[in-house]
Amino acid sequence: MTLFYQTSSWSSQLQPTEQQIELWTHAADKTNWRIVQLQNDYYQTEYQDIRDKNKWKDVTRRETMEQAEASIDNTIKHYKKKIEFIDGPKVVKTFK
Repeated sequence: MTLFYQTSSWSSQLQPTEQQIELWTHAADKTNWRIVQLQNDYYQTEYQDIRDKNKWKDVTRRETMEQAEASIDNTIKHYKKKIEFIDGPKVVKTFK
């Protein structure tokens, strides 16, 4: 049996800044995303800039609109998971 021992606690780990949390929350909201079609017939995913609602930040390029939307959905899942774990690891099972 292998036992992993970690000497540092969660509180000593780097905590995300308020700016990072704000960005993660913003990126986890699908209403802040859009898909645009490029001249080469690819689709580009973009999210709205937090500070300037008239600017969009490009993220990925995909061959189909379905792939582009799946990319957005996966990104949203990723950031929701990061937000969920801001306060540290969650207990999933305890033993008695």
